[in-house]
Amino acid sequence: MKILIRVVITAVALWTATALVDGIDVGGDDAVKRTLTFLAVGAVFGLVNAVVKPVVRLLGCALYVLTLGLFALVVNAALLALTGWLSGRLGLEFHVRWFWPALWGAIIVSVVSWLLSLFVSDD
Repeated sequence: MKILIRVVITAVALWTATALVDGIDVGGDDAVKRTLTFLAVGAVFGLVNAVVKPVVRLLGCALYVLTLGLFALVVNAALLALTGWLSGRLGLEFHVRWFWPALWGAIIVSVVSWLLSLFVSDD
Protein backbone atom coordinates (compact mmCIF):
# COMPACT_ATOMS: atom_id res chain seq x y z
CA MET A 1 0.00 0.00 0.00
CA LYS A 2 2.90 2.36 0.75
CA ILE A 3 4.29 1.87 -2.74
CA LEU A 4 0.93 2.69 -4.31
CA ILE A 5 0.64 5.86 -2.22
CA ARG A 6 4.19 6.90 -3.23
CA VAL A 7 3.33 6.33 -6.91
CA VAL A 8 0.20 8.49 -6.59
CA ILE A 9 2.15 11.25 -4.80
CA THR A 10 4.81 11.16 -7.51
CA ALA A 11 2.15 11.22 -10.23
CA VAL A 12 0.58 14.34 -8.69
CA ALA A 13 4.02 15.94 -8.41
CA LEU A 14 4.74 15.13 -12.07
CA TRP A 15 1.37 16.57 -13.08
CA THR A 16 2.25 19.78 -11.22
CA ALA A 17 5.60 19.94 -13.00
CA THR A 18 3.98 19.53 -16.41
CA ALA A 19 1.50 22.27 -15.57
CA LEU A 20 4.19 24.73 -14.43
CA VAL A 21 7.22 23.99 -16.61
CA ASP A 22 7.29 24.50 -20.35
CA GLY A 23 9.36 21.65 -21.76
CA ILE A 24 7.85 18.80 -19.75
CA ASP A 25 4.94 17.35 -21.67
CA VAL A 26 2.55 14.46 -21.34
CA GLY A 27 0.45 13.19 -24.19
CA GLY A 28 -2.95 11.63 -24.22
CA ASP A 29 -6.30 12.34 -25.75
CA ASP A 30 -8.45 12.22 -22.67
CA ALA A 31 -8.13 12.66 -18.91
CA VAL A 32 -8.15 8.92 -18.19
CA LYS A 33 -5.24 8.21 -20.53
CA ARG A 34 -3.26 11.16 -19.13
CA THR A 35 -3.93 9.99 -15.57
CA LEU A 36 -2.78 6.46 -16.36
CA THR A 37 0.30 7.90 -18.06
CA PHE A 38 1.12 9.96 -14.96
CA LEU A 39 0.72 6.88 -12.74
CA ALA A 40 2.94 4.78 -15.00
CA VAL A 41 5.58 7.51 -15.21
CA GLY A 42 5.38 7.87 -11.43
CA ALA A 43 6.22 4.19 -11.11
CA VAL A 44 9.10 4.54 -13.60
CA PHE A 45 10.41 7.58 -11.71
CA GLY A 46 10.23 5.65 -8.45
CA LEU A 47 12.20 2.77 -9.97
CA VAL A 48 14.82 5.13 -11.39
CA ASN A 49 15.20 6.78 -7.99
CA ALA A 50 15.42 3.44 -6.24
CA VAL A 51 17.97 1.89 -8.60
CA VAL A 52 20.07 4.66 -10.14
CA LYS A 53 20.12 7.36 -7.46
CA PRO A 54 22.03 5.37 -4.81
CA VAL A 55 24.71 4.47 -7.35
CA VAL A 56 25.07 8.09 -8.46
CA ARG A 57 25.20 9.25 -4.84
CA LEU A 58 27.97 6.79 -4.07
CA LEU A 59 30.01 7.64 -7.15
CA GLY A 60 29.46 11.40 -6.85
CA CYS A 61 29.98 11.67 -3.11
CA ALA A 62 32.92 14.06 -3.50
CA LEU A 63 30.88 16.37 -5.74
CA TYR A 64 28.08 16.48 -3.18
CA VAL A 65 30.56 17.57 -0.51
CA LEU A 66 32.45 19.96 -2.78
CA THR A 67 29.28 21.75 -3.94
CA LEU A 68 27.64 21.68 -0.49
CA GLY A 69 24.81 19.54 -1.84
CA LEU A 70 23.97 21.61 -4.90
CA PHE A 71 25.09 18.73 -7.10
CA ALA A 72 21.90 16.99 -5.95
CA LEU A 73 19.91 19.39 -8.15
CA VAL A 74 21.86 18.27 -11.20
CA VAL A 75 21.43 14.61 -10.25
CA ASN A 76 17.68 15.03 -9.77
CA ALA A 77 17.40 16.81 -13.13
CA ALA A 78 19.33 14.00 -14.81
CA LEU A 79 17.09 11.39 -13.18
CA LEU A 80 13.97 13.20 -14.40
CA ALA A 81 15.43 13.39 -17.92
CA LEU A 82 16.30 9.69 -17.71
CA THR A 83 12.71 8.99 -16.66
CA GLY A 84 11.45 10.91 -19.68
CA TRP A 85 13.74 8.91 -21.97
CA LEU A 86 12.77 5.57 -20.40
CA SER A 87 9.09 6.48 -20.57
CA GLY A 88 9.41 7.15 -24.27
CA ARG A 89 11.12 3.79 -24.78
CA LEU A 90 8.25 2.11 -22.88
CA GLY A 91 5.64 3.76 -25.09
CA LEU A 92 4.50 6.31 -22.54
CA GLU A 93 3.85 9.82 -23.80
CA PHE A 94 5.99 11.72 -21.29
CA HIS A 95 8.77 13.95 -22.57
CA VAL A 96 11.39 16.12 -20.92
CA ARG A 97 12.96 18.36 -23.56
CA TRP A 98 16.31 19.41 -22.09
CA PHE A 99 18.33 20.20 -18.98
CA TRP A 100 16.62 23.41 -17.82
CA PRO A 101 13.07 22.04 -17.91
CA ALA A 102 14.41 18.92 -16.18
CA LEU A 103 16.06 21.05 -13.49
CA TRP A 104 12.94 23.11 -12.76
CA GLY A 105 10.75 20.04 -13.02
CA ALA A 106 12.94 18.14 -10.56
CA ILE A 107 12.73 21.01 -8.08
CA ILE A 108 8.94 21.13 -8.41
CA VAL A 109 8.59 17.34 -8.15
CA SER A 110 10.76 17.31 -5.02
CA VAL A 111 8.87 20.12 -3.30
CA VAL A 112 5.40 18.83 -4.18
CA SER A 113 6.30 15.27 -3.18
CA TRP A 114 7.65 16.50 0.13
CA LEU A 115 4.55 18.62 0.81
CA LEU A 116 2.17 15.77 -0.04
CA SER A 117 4.22 13.33 2.06
CA LEU A 118 3.58 15.54 5.09
CA PHE A 119 -0.11 14.62 4.89
CA VAL A 120 0.48 10.89 4.62
CA SER A 121 1.20 8.85 7.72
CA ASP A 122 4.19 6.50 7.76
CA ASP A 123 1.93 3.73 9.02
